[in-house]
Amino acid sequence: MPETMRAIRLSGPVDIDGLTVSDVPIPEVRPGWVRIRVMAFGINESEATSLEGESDADFTFPRILGIEAVGVIDAVGDGVDLKPGQKVATMMGGLGRSIDGSYAEYTLVDAVNVIPFETSLPWDILGALPEMVQTAHGSLTTALQLRQGQSILVHGGTSTVGLTAIAIAHQLGATVIATTRKPDSFDLLKHVGADHSILDDATLTDTVRRLAPKGLDAALEFVGATALPSTMSLVRLGGTVCFVGALNGQWTIPNFSPFSIPTGVRLTSYAGTARDLPTTALNQYLRAIEAGTLHITIASTHQGLEGVAAAHRALTSGGQPGKHVIVLA
Repeated sequence: MPETMRAIRLSGPVDIDGLTVSDVPIPEVRPGWVRIRVMAFGINESEATSLEGESDADFTFPRILGIEAVGVIDAVGDGVDLKPGQKVATMMGGLGRSIDGSYAEYTLVDAVNVIPFETSLPWDILGALPEMVQTAHGSLTTALQLRQGQSILVHGGTSTVGLTAIAIAHQLGATVIATTRKPDSFDLLKHVGADHSILDDATLTDTVRRLAPKGLDAALEFVGATALPSTMSLVRLGGTVCFVGALNGQWTIPNFSPFSIPTGVRLTSYAGTARDLPTTALNQYLRAIEAGTLHITIASTHQGLEGVAAAHRALTSGGQPGKHVIVLA
């Protein structure tokens, strides 16, 4: 085993051109933790924020970014019921923020944040999955407790998690209404599983009320907190709205009053962990992807750590919906 690995380790805020590769020590395994040989990972908006030095309070420099990864277990610490050679996914749990992340050949993570899986899918597809599948699955099942036959609005349907949530909600047997600001995205929304694709414009509320005259059973809010009052107005008595993200950058509602929540409508949020995505659930989704019944949207694939900067540029441009993936295998 060599003593060093290739990684993108930042000592402070940088622009995209500062995402350069260097040699750093390979992390040593400790009790309760797992060292993963990274095969692929997705690029995320939160990482673009972190490289500029703006992130959650737990983020510190120096840091290897990367909040998710798929790969193969290289070594396990004492007390870990996993084996070298297993294929695994990991995400969140401080990865790339309070601990070094996946922009590296190896990463060391707490075993509670490791999900083993079995599949023959290629690494470029697997690399797209951890964060967006975990977030979509958790928001739909833990936060909304969505059931077969229910109706759901995905507000912000062409976001990476939005597209995945549409696909999973379709798998669960729900009727899915998905929004976009671009009519040319209608075909994509339909492809991943939307029953109704609608424009996010001044006609949105009228369109949803026409499609769900008795009110929606559930809604996922990806556009922003300031959109919540309008979204909540579309949900039936006893229905639930889950706030997941803020594509418009608005994470709070100015001068919020709880009485702005319609009577009998439930409001929740989701910012869960790897433990919200059980091994059985992940493997079921992998089987569905293999069978072609669950559609995952990948915007671009880049080879090697040298491709991270190009992937970040593609993410920033926002020109192509879906996940930007780095493959190291």
